[in-house]
Amino acid sequence: MDFEPVSGLAGPGESKSNLDVLARLFPDAVVDGTVDIDALRDLLGNDAAPSTAEAFGLRWPGMAEARRLSTLPATGTLLPKPEESVNWDTTRNIVVEGDNLEVLRLLRRGYTNKVDVIYIDPPYNTGNDEFVYDDKRTTSQAEHETAAGQRDDEGVLQTGGGSDRAQDRRAAASKHTVWLSMMYPRLLVAHHLLKETGVIIVAIDDTEHARLKLMMDRVFGAENFIANVTWQGGRKNDAHFLSPSTDYMLIYVKDIGALADVRWREPKPGVDTILAAGHKAWVASGEDEVAATKLLKEWWAGLAPDDPRRASEHYNQVDGNSGRPGVVYFSSDLRSPNPRPNLCYEVLHPETGKPANMHPNGWVYEQSRMVQLLAEGRIRFGVDETTRPTVKRYLDETSTQTALPVFYMDRRAASKRLDALLGKEVFTFPKDETVVARWINLVTQSNPDALVLDFFAGSGTTGHAVMDLNAADGGNRRYLLVQLDEPTDRDGYDTIADITRERLRRAGNQIASKQTPGGAAIDTGFRSYRLDSSNVRPWDGTPDQLDLLEAVDNLVAGRTTDDLLVETMLRLGVDLTTRLETREVAGSTLYNLAGTLFAYFGTEITVERANEVAKALVAWRDEEPGDADTTVVVRDTGFLDSAAKLNFAAALEQAGFTTLRSI
Repeated sequence: MDFEPVSGLAGPGESKSNLDVLARLFPDAVVDGTVDIDALRDLLGNDAAPSTAEAFGLRWPGMAEARRLSTLPATGTLLPKPEESVNWDTTRNIVVEGDNLEVLRLLRRGYTNKVDVIYIDPPYNTGNDEFVYDDKRTTSQAEHETAAGQRDDEGVLQTGGGSDRAQDRRAAASKHTVWLSMMYPRLLVAHHLLKETGVIIVAIDDTEHARLKLMMDRVFGAENFIANVTWQGGRKNDAHFLSPSTDYMLIYVKDIGALADVRWREPKPGVDTILAAGHKAWVASGEDEVAATKLLKEWWAGLAPDDPRRASEHYNQVDGNSGRPGVVYFSSDLRSPNPRPNLCYEVLHPETGKPANMHPNGWVYEQSRMVQLLAEGRIRFGVDETTRPTVKRYLDETSTQTALPVFYMDRRAASKRLDALLGKEVFTFPKDETVVARWINLVTQSNPDALVLDFFAGSGTTGHAVMDLNAADGGNRRYLLVQLDEPTDRDGYDTIADITRERLRRAGNQIASKQTPGGAAIDTGFRSYRLDSSNVRPWDGTPDQLDLLEAVDNLVAGRTTDDLLVETMLRLGVDLTTRLETREVAGSTLYNLAGTLFAYFGTEITVERANEVAKALVAWRDEEPGDADTTVVVRDTGFLDSAAKLNFAAALEQAGFTTLRSI
């Protein structure tokens, strides 16, 4: 048995894996490692569009190349940075600094089908936000015009002579192309990371909203579209036409079928205070339901117009002794929505003894259910039989609601809170952490163990929101944030990622300080990583690599065994927060990842040291034997000679290890 290099493995969504899937499904269409498109089209039958067919949907120059970028395997690694982390050994939150496309490709193997919700707030492409994402395919305007068929070798072909805005249109097309080509591969990789029940929320404004909607339809499927949520954030009276203060959140699920039995609901705002107001009115009225109802309506009238509790203002009556004394309710219609003879029966008025006024369609309940409601005092009658009865809907029994796809929240409040936390204008126009928390909680149905991903992290709003949710209900949600190492001119911060980490530190401290003694521990820490080149030096034929003595070690100088472990985890698809234990064996660290992966990156390993490591590894595995296959990873150039490496492999094979890898 030999040690297979981890660099030779492929992960989900990468082109090699895609080819392997096709080969398993359609072996006749894959010949010698290449796809026979004509054979594949024949195998798909009438569902395959001919190559000459005009396709429906969003198209732009550079789309194919952007798609190809999503299938490339990652070539870099993440370097662990415990010194800039908080509670490295215990936290399960992660912050990564670096280009998010490469980071997403790195995470794809370990986090495919693992993420519950993705929230992103990408650049809006307004012209005020500069593009700093370099995917090695950004085009100039001239290159864009050539790809779009607007330019040949002699210059521009389509000048739009009938319009004085032709030049503007060409420039805008180029700008949209760059933005689309930036977003497309990132969304394609993100699709892999979501669970089948997962949800993605993308914030956007009018500039790219239409194009983003078409792109999301393409990546996630139009059938999985949930809502176009409108966020009204204030009013700008200096606008020329309409106030440009609206943002949107496009919400999609990965598989609508997987959520067939799910209902998204959220608590009605201020239910406890409304119920308390009703009870107070009941007591103050001397337990008179008419007087109590009048007092409750006066309480409602005293609330501010924008008080969120006003969404429940129709709950404005207080029940009396015939039902549930002092409990707030509203009167709901009792008519059947459709005429049904079996729902037409007499309901006698309790005072007059005469049949109450019934709608021609009949009652909404069958007679047996109506008898039960009458016995419980849940039917409200008028002064006599001429008034149609209603049913009492108690607030404490209907304390949740569906969310409206339009809401108001002044954005200035979030800026003020962040200024108080970090200092004035360290980061301008942050997203509101209370809004993000609300929508994360809604789409995950308050799942306390949800994994939340944000790969346009900005100031770290999503991480802050996740910690707030955990503090509110004692949950164990995790966040995974990615932020580009974008330079900033803010004092004390070199990059936006520095601001991200500092906000999370301060927000975590603030949340921890408010926890009651003895309460559930809230994870307010995070592990920090930075994107860098692989620990394995690529072969480039330079003079130093042609020197056999220098070429013995293929690893980048200065990298640690911890660095090698992280790259190994990424290549093998292991969650970065997997439980880790270490022991010192034969002069180097032996790593144990939850008993399923052992790694040893020692150097100059002799036959004797190899035997020592093998015995320690076997003994550790046998302390907690499990059913899962255990992988062993070693440093490819760590052995003094081939004999040591062969003896080590033989010892492990004899002990029952079947998966051996090297880096």
